[in-house]
Amino acid sequence: MSLVAKYIDYISVVRRYSPRTCSIYAESLRQFCEFAQVPQREGSAAGPALSEEDGKLAESLIPNIIRGYEVDMLNRNLKPRTVNLHISVLSGFCSFLMKEGVLTSNPVKLVRRPVMEKRLPEFFKEADISRYFASTGIHASDIPDLNPEDYNARFRRAVVSTLYNTAIRRSELVRLRRRDIDFSRKVLRVRGKGDKMREIPLLPSFCKEISLYLHSVDTMVGGVWAADSPLFVTAKGRPVYPELVDRIVRQELENAGGFSGKKSPHVLRHTLATELLDDGADLNSIKEFLGHSSLAATQIYTHNSIEKLKNVYESAHPRAKNGGKNGD
Repeated sequence: MSLVAKYIDYISVVRRYSPRTCSIYAESLRQFCEFAQVPQREGSAAGPALSEEDGKLAESLIPNIIRGYEVDMLNRNLKPRTVNLHISVLSGFCSFLMKEGVLTSNPVKLVRRPVMEKRLPEFFKEADISRYFASTGIHASDIPDLNPEDYNARFRRAVVSTLYNTAIRRSELVRLRRRDIDFSRKVLRVRGKGDKMREIPLLPSFCKEISLYLHSVDTMVGGVWAADSPLFVTAKGRPVYPELVDRIVRQELENAGGFSGKKSPHVLRHTLATELLDDGADLNSIKEFLGHSSLAATQIYTHNSIEKLKNVYESAHPRAKNGGKNGD
């Protein structure tokens, strides 16, 4: 097994990165090997000594070549954020090789990375979210499901409602099982990045909606559902998958009207995080709620609140109204 294949196996099995992330890392390392003119063969032999290909790869992991790779990507008009992603993948790979005894230090740490523009999280207006739930409210009421169309409407709303009310990631929603929701304690158990578990408190109204949705599954889809059965299933009883979740969110919000910008599960996650911060929740609580590993990832939401405060300041402050002048 080559060093690259060994690393991908490590982040998949030990670090439990998602298949999509592993695929991105593998492609990024393939591109570096191509730039450094290092052939990579899946069948490279493992042993006490490095194969010829792995030896060339290890020799290529030096600051000068990595800088050249960075410049090459920028010359190909890749965005700084994308270039940083590739360099970060290399850094993680080098750290792994240090553990394996292949490298003595991480050469990536000696390479200056391109400056990235700060990108603020997108979020929906609270009025638009309220209008969506008000317009689809009939599907959350206690009305018997009579046909697949009624089931699909309740199912699709339940997906959107779960993403918004819990701010979980798309991958976390796909992995949810029936046993993960505890109606007696009103909490949802979520397995997040790095296989970390967290509990999210649930509103009584949301618990009722999910309870009605599960009743719909039992009556319309049929079958015997065990505790480890997927929480969200289609009318044919098939579990949801990432692309379907994306499509549901996009179509539901487009049909509701009024929503601008990107319509995705992640924007729903950003929306609740922003609302929690605006309503006075402290950053540490939001960090735990979102399942962030560090506070730095959560602090980006403060930028949205600062921008909102600036708008209020400029429209309400007496001096801002008269152009900042003293006197009249």
